[in-house]
Amino acid sequence: MSEQPTEIKLHQHSRLLEITFNDGICYQLPYEYLRVYSPSADVSGHSPDQAVLQIGKKNVGILQVTPVGSYAMQIDFDDGHTTGLYTWEYLYRLGNNQTDLWLDYLGRLAIANSSREAKTNL
Repeated sequence: MSEQPTEIKLHQHSRLLEITFNDGICYQLPYEYLRVYSPSADVSGHSPDQAVLQIGKKNVGILQVTPVGSYAMQIDFDDGHTTGLYTWEYLYRLGNNQTDLWLDYLGRLAIANSSREAKTNL
């Protein structure tokens, strides 16, 4: 993969990570989308059948983004999730397939009768 980011911006108010690659393509990836598609083993499992459906992540925030070498970044989310390396290749794939992956996620939520909304204790 030759795509490398040339610019990464966090838009805290709109909860979007904007990433521009050296081929000129720019993706705006919602924090929730990045969180539910975390490449960490506790989310994606060690195989597709071990993936754990993430629920209640609609308003998740990003606290910090840390570069890892010249190939990835680590994202610290405000729900305590800090594992998984987002390689440039993985982020490009997330951007390129955003519509299909998002619809798949919403479908899996519906099948599980779950919600994007966080549960609140009243």
